[in-house]
Amino acid sequence: MGVQGITEDDIANYLAHTPGFFERHAELLATIQLTSPHGQRAVSLQERQMEMLRERIKGLELKIVEMIRNGQENVAIADRLHRWTRAILLTADAAELPEVIVRELKHEFLIPQAALRVWGVVDAWRHLPFAQGVSDDVRSFTASLGLPYCGLNSGFEAAQWLDDAHTVTSIALVPLRHGAVEAGRGAIGLLVLGSPDPTRYSSDMGTEFLLRVGEIASAALSRLVQP
Repeated sequence: MGVQGITEDDIANYLAHTPGFFERHAELLATIQLTSPHGQRAVSLQERQMEMLRERIKGLELKIVEMIRNGQENVAIADRLHRWTRAILLTADAAELPEVIVRELKHEFLIPQAALRVWGVVDAWRHLPFAQGVSDDVRSFTASLGLPYCGLNSGFEAAQWLDDAHTVTSIALVPLRHGAVEAGRGAIGLLVLGSPDPTRYSSDMGTEFLLRVGEIASAALSRLVQP
């Protein structure tokens, strides 16, 4: 192959597979000039390498800062979930559980509106507000939920349980189950979270946290339902 047939890829491949080239031709390193990414001035190969290393270190620093921030947010969420769970465990009167669950959930996680209903409760508590106004459609819909629903409020019947339902644009519906997590089994209630912010509960958000909230609330509210 003649000189005219040599491509830049051929040269790059040769240098990559000939590590001793610049050791034998060290004088070339001092003569190589590159364009700085921060202007049109020419810089030496060593200086260009230093700039690349600085950029790489800066990128790593940003990733570390992001990891620290995410870790701090996770710790804060865990602390809020701990306080909410503790408030539930300290509730001696089972009839007060629905109010405590909703009130403390709104307080700890800054949720604008929240409500829940429980069905199949024992006779002593059937007259209380949390056991009222649950239609067969709501029960069937809850039983069909395999995961919490998050998205726009498209006129869900359960949204009417909220204090100011007409202002709610996004909603989360968390099924409550007794002794079973599979869809269609053991549904004992529904937790409704609402917000005027249309992006607060979006259809593409993760539901892992809401699942945990639903499991904790379900375990507590199982004290209210008939065996």
